[in-house]
Amino acid sequence: MTGKNQQVVIIDTGCANVSSVRFAIERLGYTVTVSKDPDVVLAADKLFLPGVGTASEAMKNLRERDLIELVKQVDKPLLGICLGMQLLGEVSEEQGQNGKELVPCLGLCEAPVRKMETGALPLPHMGWNTISPEADHPLFKDIPDGSYFYFVHSYAMPVFEQPGGRTIARCEYGQPFTAAVQSGNYYGVQFHPERSSKAGAQLIKNFLEM
Repeated sequence: MTGKNQQVVIIDTGCANVSSVRFAIERLGYTVTVSKDPDVVLAADKLFLPGVGTASEAMKNLRERDLIELVKQVDKPLLGICLGMQLLGEVSEEQGQNGKELVPCLGLCEAPVRKMETGALPLPHMGWNTISPEADHPLFKDIPDGSYFYFVHSYAMPVFEQPGGRTIARCEYGQPFTAAVQSGNYYGVQFHPERSSKAGAQLIKNFLEM
């Protein structure tokens, strides 16, 4: 379903301040529910998976809330934001306090998440940067190549194309990395569209209208 009467759900991961994402969606005229209830999540027409913090803590939260298998059952468009995008990958190098082993993630797209190699540029990669989206991709409708989005991260997916997913927008910070990804009905953006002014609002609108 498209249009303002569709069911829009932000998955309540417990590892994100969802209010800014909710307000960004509501500003476009949509009603939003924040939930981890399986019936609500699986009935949604569009879903958002936000995340802040470390991959290890976020996956621990998802396990404790019985969300790992639930997210994998979603068959409607889902948009992961920032850490939420990284959780779609296979594994992450981002440990937080939990030692040095790789963190298994959701495995919904065939890419790892690695610490960025930026040369002399500082981490985190924080602030405005330009992206180069895939031509004619509906997520980037009316968003020109070179548009600025707001980033805060030290880990990223490499640029990739696999049977299980591909880079649909790239960014450069010391080296190229994936700024947006798609694997079937799962989408992810490394930047914060809810903090990215008009271009970010356009991207959220595009997702809701897809």
